[in-house]
Amino acid sequence: MMKLPRVECPKCQRPTAVAPMAGSLTKGHLWRHDDAGARRDPDGSLVSCSESLSIVDLPEVGRQMEFDLGALGPDPAPEPADAMALF
Repeated sequence: MMKLPRVECPKCQRPTAVAPMAGSLTKGHLWRHDDAGARRDPDGSLVSCSESLSIVDLPEVGRQMEFDLGALGPDPAPEPADAMALF
C-alpha cells in the first residue's frame, strides 16, 4: 500500500493528499476534498473545495533510493589466490 504525502490546502487549510504528477518530481495534484466552511449545497450535496485537483508543490522532492551497504551482511569470502578473471 502506498501512502500519499499531505499538504495544507491553500484555500481551506485542510491537510489533503497529493498525488504525484507525471513528468514532474516537484509537483502534484491535490485530491478532491470538501471545504470545511461550505459543506453542502442548498439541496444537501457535498461541495468540493475550489482548490481540489489544483497543482501544488510536493512536500518532499523525489529522491534516489539509498541503500545501507553495511546492512547487507558480512563481506563475501575473499577470492582464492589462483582465481582468474573471466572478462
